[in-house]
Amino acid sequence: MYQKLLNKERKIAVIGLGYVGLPIALEFAKHFSVIGFDINEEKVKMMQNHEDPSKEVKTEAFKGKDILFTADSEDLKQAHFFVVAVPTPVDEHKVPNLKPVISASNTVGKVLKKGDYVVYESTVYPGCTEEDCLPLLEKNSGLNGGTDFKIGYSPERINPGDKKNTIATITKIVSGNDAEALREISQVYGRIITAGIYEAESIKVAEAAKVIENAQRDLNISFMNELSIIFDRMGINTHHVINAAATKWNFQRFYPGLVGGHCIGVDPYYLTHKAQKLGYSPQVILSGRRINDGMPAFVAKKTVKLLIKAGRDPKHAKVLVLGITFKENVSDIRNSKVADLVKELQDFSVAVDLYDPNASADEVKDEYGLKTVDKIGQDYDAVIIAVNHDEFKSWGVADYKKIMTVKPILIDVKGVLLDKPKDGVEYWSL
Repeated sequence: MYQKLLNKERKIAVIGLGYVGLPIALEFAKHFSVIGFDINEEKVKMMQNHEDPSKEVKTEAFKGKDILFTADSEDLKQAHFFVVAVPTPVDEHKVPNLKPVISASNTVGKVLKKGDYVVYESTVYPGCTEEDCLPLLEKNSGLNGGTDFKIGYSPERINPGDKKNTIATITKIVSGNDAEALREISQVYGRIITAGIYEAESIKVAEAAKVIENAQRDLNISFMNELSIIFDRMGINTHHVINAAATKWNFQRFYPGLVGGHCIGVDPYYLTHKAQKLGYSPQVILSGRRINDGMPAFVAKKTVKLLIKAGRDPKHAKVLVLGITFKENVSDIRNSKVADLVKELQDFSVAVDLYDPNASADEVKDEYGLKTVDKIGQDYDAVIIAVNHDEFKSWGVADYKKIMTVKPILIDVKGVLLDKPKDGVEYWSL
């Protein structure tokens, strides 16, 4: 398969062109003939015009690539090596929502041919590829997995907003249903990955490796978040404590914050879901999730307490929240915990202005029912720096003070202004 792909006698199809799929498709298109497929026709048209809907990939990255962008599943019949990179979110009950990956499996299954390969990149729980996806591929194709076609799993390791650690410079885990599949899949990815390939012992091992990467980070941040709650009661700053503790050689730096996004705040639920189906109720993982999910309410309550302390009636207070994306310097708003923070404040009858130059106002409205402002006002009782975009970090305390009323309150969630002078401002950070 690898040699035929390299000779462009076969094509690669990437299913799902979001923050994971598009960069992979373009990277493959440097060496192979690629079909980029997505069900969102509007986004496909943008990519056909060399524009990334997520604003992560620059226009120059599209040029000179052997790639066809399409929303027509008929075009997938030309492909022989399929990469599935669709979202895998959780529902409102924190239960894995496999609808996108199931839909993609059905789509690919209908165009599968003997000798084809299907590799999943979407984050799933261990066993999902073989137990949930493979049967759909077989059912829709009438073929037998392992003999008529091969499957594999290679977890995505894209970090939105990170221009240093890119696809090619991050070690890639690959796996296959047998030795032949592993060898071919390893060669295909090895063509675009300069950092090296790690061949996992099985598909389940590769799936498990992905979910624990983010579960580990989730737990470390939850520990810091719990510390921030404790230290707040003690009247000391968590960042100062971390800086002091970090003087020990084996201390690892993690910081408190709002844990959102489509990885850290989601992936642990895939692992716990599978564990519960096997009769085990996870303790540590779910405990960490509860703490992190509760941080928006903690920040909101702290803001209200500071308003009351300053003599403000929360029902007549006006607060500016800066940032709605799930992390700094990206446009992605999925699973944003800032949205939860805004709604918590609104539950206290606080008037909130939400501003984010990186986010789409229409997407924020559709996803969360929240309205963003185009322009920052001048009469806020408090300002919350919820996301540390570069634009917000460039402002000094004096700049924030100018847009607030008397007895100004500055809530700095990530502590970006921690070491700056705070004259005349009530300052608080996690």
